[in-house]
Amino acid sequence: MSRDYDLIIVGGSMVGASLACALADTPLRIALLDAQRVEADWPAVGFDLRVSAITRASEAFLHQLNAWPGDYGERVSPFREMHVWDATGDGVIHFDSAELGAATLGHIVENRVLIKTLHRQIAAAKNIDYLAPLSPTAIEFGDKQVRLLLEEDEALTAKLLVGADGGNSWVRRQAGISVRGWDYDQAALVTYVKTEQFHRETAWQRFMPDGPLAFLPLNDGYSSIVWSTSPEQALQLKEMDEPAFCKTLATSFDYALGAIDTCGPRAVFPLRFFETEHYIRPRLALVGDAAHTIHPLAGQGVNLGFGDAESLAQVIREAHEQHRDFGARTVLRRYERWRRADNRAMLISMDGFNRLFGSQWRPLRWLRNSGLNLTNRLAPIKKIIMQQAMGERKF
Repeated sequence: MSRDYDLIIVGGSMVGASLACALADTPLRIALLDAQRVEADWPAVGFDLRVSAITRASEAFLHQLNAWPGDYGERVSPFREMHVWDATGDGVIHFDSAELGAATLGHIVENRVLIKTLHRQIAAAKNIDYLAPLSPTAIEFGDKQVRLLLEEDEALTAKLLVGADGGNSWVRRQAGISVRGWDYDQAALVTYVKTEQFHRETAWQRFMPDGPLAFLPLNDGYSSIVWSTSPEQALQLKEMDEPAFCKTLATSFDYALGAIDTCGPRAVFPLRFFETEHYIRPRLALVGDAAHTIHPLAGQGVNLGFGDAESLAQVIREAHEQHRDFGARTVLRRYERWRRADNRAMLISMDGFNRLFGSQWRPLRWLRNSGLNLTNRLAPIKKIIMQQAMGERKF
């Protein structure tokens, strides 16, 4: 038994859900598949361990979708300043949104909150079927349509299949699309903490020899921690008792916000860098982490994914309005060219920053510290960097 759609999206997290929302006002019939159903309720105490630094450009996109969490009274945490320094020298750079005449540089938002507000719009859309929990078993590509096989001899058909199912994308593997990249010899430990001193709505980042340590502002004086370090140290940090971890964290952060008063649960995630050889093939497109992964040091991963979703939605919408086959390779090539150019610039620059600040070669340490201090004094250069970080200027 088959069910016919115009578009099938596999992966109902932030990027896949945003793509569906971006086409909710069209006559297209959309199926959004998810391996696990979204949970809309959670304990009032604590925070999601996974958070995203949402740029102003991504915030504008979410406003267009009527899915900005702040509009629904959900927790969003503005950051108005960024303070970055090198632990191996005297290099410091400070960014302030006031220098651009802007209210914020962006917001820190829990991933579960973003997913909840996006799915609120999906539930209200008449042209979107949210199918979860559901895992497909195979893909059959045809000239005019793609067929997604399910259990018990069921299938879904569509003009286009979109893989939005993360870095270990099942869709990408089924389509035989290869990736080019590598595993970093790093893992990210994530948690949330309450510090002795208020974070001042500032995103803090200290570059250490093993990787960057970030304190990202949350509500009520809490901070989200993303500590990129060696896999061995990450596991050691995860297994420490709370007093020992809090002391180690505060020391590693040079007590910039004083002692650590409270610590949440901890988790560890491996870090990878890759980009797919192709973003598309006939009847298929990849978005978000299914197409590329990036080091978290600048928090740009989900913003690249939102850019993918917004661009692909525009390509699909315009092709449909022009009565063109939006699943054809000739149409999808526009999306691939558009996004590969923007994404590659960010991917390469973030990988370069990670390598630059991870090097302990003395001349390079001197150069990067001098460069941080010089850039901190050059207002026009700082303005360009801030605009790029906010998503309002391309490389």
